[in-house]
Amino acid sequence: MTSEPEQQLGVGTQDAFQRLWTPHRMAYIQGENKPSGPGADDGCPFCSIPAKSDEDGLVVRRGEHVYAVLNLYPYNGGHLMTVPYRHVADYTELTGVETAELAELTKQAMTALRTASGAHGFNIGMNQGTVAGAGIAAHLHQHVVPRWGGDTNFMPVVGHTKVLPQLLGDTRKMLAEAWPAA
Repeated sequence: MTSEPEQQLGVGTQDAFQRLWTPHRMAYIQGENKPSGPGADDGCPFCSIPAKSDEDGLVVRRGEHVYAVLNLYPYNGGHLMTVPYRHVADYTELTGVETAELAELTKQAMTALRTASGAHGFNIGMNQGTVAGAGIAAHLHQHVVPRWGGDTNFMPVVGHTKVLPQLLGDTRKMLAEAWPAA
C-alpha cells in the first residue's frame, strides 16, 4: 500500500480514501420493495414471499403460521427474520399460536446458525412502528442476527459498509440444511 493518494476520477476531491462502491444498497435506500400502504395488498413483501419458491424468496423454513426468511439487507451473514404469514403490524395482534410458533422458529434459527456458522451470540428483536425503526412497519417481523467475537471492524464503523462473505442463496441453502428437525 502506498501513502500517496490514488487518483480516482469522478469521485470528488482527491483524498487518501479508497472507495468501496455498493450500488445494490440503493434499492434499500430508495425504498424498493417497501409497501405503498398498511394493507396486505399494498405491496407487502412479507405477504408475497410465501408464494415464491424457497430459493427465490430466500425462505429458510416454513411453519404453519410463521416462516423464517433471510434479510435482503443483512447486518451480518445469516441475518434472518421470523415472520407471521398473517399481515399484522403489532406484536399484540398475534394469536397465542402465532406467538408460540414465532418463538419456536426463533429458537430453531439460533440452533441452525450455531450449527452452520458457529455463531457466538445473537441480537434478537423487533422494531414496532416506523418511529421505532421498522423498515416495514405494516408487517411484523423479528430479526435474528448472528454475532461473532470481533465481527465489527473498520468497514461498518468508518466505511459505513458491511462486508458479507457469502451470497444470500448460499446462506439460505446452508441454514436450511442445518435447521433442526421440528
